[in-house]
Amino acid sequence: MTTNIFITKWYHVFSQPFFLIRKGLKIKIETLARQLNGKVLDFGCGAKPYAPYFTHVDEYIGLDIEKSGHEHVNEQIDVYYDGKIIPFSEDHFDAVFSSEVFEHVFNLEEVLPEIHRVLKPGGRLLFTCPFAWPEHEVPYDFARYSSFGIKAIVERNGFKITEQHKTGHFFEVLMQYLILYIFYFLPKKPAALYYFFHQLFILPFLLFTVFISFLLPVKMKRKDLYFNNVLLVEKI
Repeated sequence: MTTNIFITKWYHVFSQPFFLIRKGLKIKIETLARQLNGKVLDFGCGAKPYAPYFTHVDEYIGLDIEKSGHEHVNEQIDVYYDGKIIPFSEDHFDAVFSSEVFEHVFNLEEVLPEIHRVLKPGGRLLFTCPFAWPEHEVPYDFARYSSFGIKAIVERNGFKITEQHKTGHFFEVLMQYLILYIFYFLPKKPAALYYFFHQLFILPFLLFTVFISFLLPVKMKRKDLYFNNVLLVEKI
């Protein structure tokens, strides 16, 4: 499988079982990241997989919590925090980026005011969080947000919506879940054996889904079931 599963290229269809969900997320983040400038905080950065999209900014600082659902091995965390107080002064950052983190934050209504505090007036927050995806990084997986729920939460914590998007659509989600189910039962080692089974059992479904998605008319791409919420919001 790929070294950085988050930066999805077209050829990863031959090795990446999460190709469908990662493809849509990558496109939105890569596009919206261009609207973040200056000093940027990556909230819940982990290994900073999306750092290549922020080479244009002045400074890129990674923040994470020490105790999470995975070991912080070979991760590029610059600062740890206690899960409540972000250890920076008010109006410190021009922008904050956070991807696939808010579902792991049990006290989101406490953390969003902290993000608001460290952002400069008019500063932007770009974040993503899943709507349809299995539990992960257990036991630190606490929430799934609908597009309406996440909008309400950020608005009542001092932000206004600049852009709001959904990635994927009904058919893609159904097929991604089928592929994920198959993936659970495939041997992962040695890598060559996994690649062989991927071409045999996963690749046909991926190619079929990409092809059908291309042909589906917009009205059939139902967005009431989708992968991720992607929001660009601004401090007010």
